[in-house]
Amino acid sequence: MNKGMLTVGIILLSIITLLLINVLTNYSTGSELDYYLVKETTDAAMEDAIDTYYLRTCGVYRLDKEKFVESFLYRFADSVDTTRDYQIGFYDINEVPPKVSVKVDSATVMSFTKKTPNGDQEVKGDISTSYDAILETKYLTDVAVEERIQDKNSDACKILNK
Repeated sequence: MNKGMLTVGIILLSIITLLLINVLTNYSTGSELDYYLVKETTDAAMEDAIDTYYLRTCGVYRLDKEKFVESFLYRFADSVDTTRDYQIGFYDINEVPPKVSVKVDSATVMSFTKKTPNGDQEVKGDISTSYDAILETKYLTDVAVEERIQDKNSDACKILNK
């Protein structure tokens, strides 16, 4: 009887260990995948949202907020894992110079039951991924563009900034 209980204990301990390893691996792998997904999606959406007319007219890069959000959501929805729920938050979208701050929360398989005076409440373990991006470009200095940047008070730029 003693050896039988020892065998059952070892089997239960190994099952608990395997479940714990599975949950921790899912959490760490999910965090890494979410980071690279948010990074690549943000960078691509920023390039899509550059206002080229404003760039040609005033010589300054400007980001269109609505186009960025639309492009980000389309690209993100196309690439996500459908087994998890995601919450996307845009915390800072700056048009000039182009800068964005995005936070994505994704639910994991971990959940705990928390006892409260009102009853039991389920608490889920979320992975939070924050990413800040500033658009940087490498370009050769063009004399005409430099003159436009210095002359920010031109009539066309005043109209576009309204």
